[in-house]
Amino acid sequence: MSLAMPLAFATWSALLNNFVIERAAFTGAEIGILQSVREIPGFLAFTAIFMLLLLKEQTFALLSLLLLGLGVAVTGWFPSEWGLYCTTFLMSVGFHYFETLKQSLSLQWLSKEEAPQMLGRFISAGALASLVVFALLWLNQATLGLDFAAIYLTGGGICVLLVLFMWLGFPRFKAPTPQRKHIVLRKRYWLYYALTFMSGARRQIFVVFAGFMMVEKFGFTVADIAKLYLANHVVNWLFAARIGALVGRIGERRALVIEYSGLVLVFTAYALVVMGVVESAMFAAALYIIDHLFFSLAIAIKTYFQKIADPADMAATASVSFTINHIAAVAIPASFGILWLLAPPAVFLLGAAMAAVSLLLACNIPAAPQRGNEVIKGRVTPAPA
Repeated sequence: MSLAMPLAFATWSALLNNFVIERAAFTGAEIGILQSVREIPGFLAFTAIFMLLLLKEQTFALLSLLLLGLGVAVTGWFPSEWGLYCTTFLMSVGFHYFETLKQSLSLQWLSKEEAPQMLGRFISAGALASLVVFALLWLNQATLGLDFAAIYLTGGGICVLLVLFMWLGFPRFKAPTPQRKHIVLRKRYWLYYALTFMSGARRQIFVVFAGFMMVEKFGFTVADIAKLYLANHVVNWLFAARIGALVGRIGERRALVIEYSGLVLVFTAYALVVMGVVESAMFAAALYIIDHLFFSLAIAIKTYFQKIADPADMAATASVSFTINHIAAVAIPASFGILWLLAPPAVFLLGAAMAAVSLLLACNIPAAPQRGNEVIKGRVTPAPA
């Protein structure tokens, strides 16, 4: 699963900025709307818990991957504004349901001791799969010359084939703890919810506008974007597992303080690039890679929750947390797309401000979080399960 998802999603994301600009004549406004459409299924991720009344988590995860693969496969056949909105929504339903279930299953199946490093290894495996995609995209641009539709069909089709292989070739695993099949919101999880909300808001600025800036300001081609993503995933492949081990060694609070302190600087530097203070495509590309590497530290939010949570809350809270993560993610791409037309540096300066708020929240995580010791300030007595 950790290979199939990035094979499809990396194909979709690597081609997106060039595809929408070259074939659909998108501006910052349309790309913002498209990204908002992409995040709507994430906002509705809480509905996953109701689907689990009918389906086992592992089965639901495979069906979600199938939908992701199909959505990516047909993207290249609809090079229009509304066509892209529809295929993006289809792909995104599968992607967000799968990511919700992946988080739930990972935190159920992994012990608290092994979770940080294993989650890092999952990121590393995904980076390797993405690495293969971007290497093939670069090779295609250099030699084969396949068009957008053929590439999208190949990436999505491979994901579909892998889903069929997993469906037929792997047994169904039983969850170690029966999961609650209703929405769970607990006051004592408030810091986890706040960190998740800010992560979703801040992350959208990077996902939507960093790559778009590369194409719009520096004229990056598909081959250039593929090489950038290639370098990015080489770094993640090499270091993600080590970052996971680092989280296990230094703890969630220190890991998140490092991440958010670094992101304040990265977003500020992005703003300087957009303002023309630094006119260097290489510098902007380096910021992109550093930004993504910092994001690997965000597994600390998941392991923090694993330590403070009731084991039976994993599936329900994964569903709710993805919705919380996407509250701002639905609004930010479209609204910030308009802001991009008026004052592009302001988009990244607001990202720096969001990272600063996250930094303050991270400082409220105890050195040894556990049930009953969820926060330093604002502690809530655990309610009966």
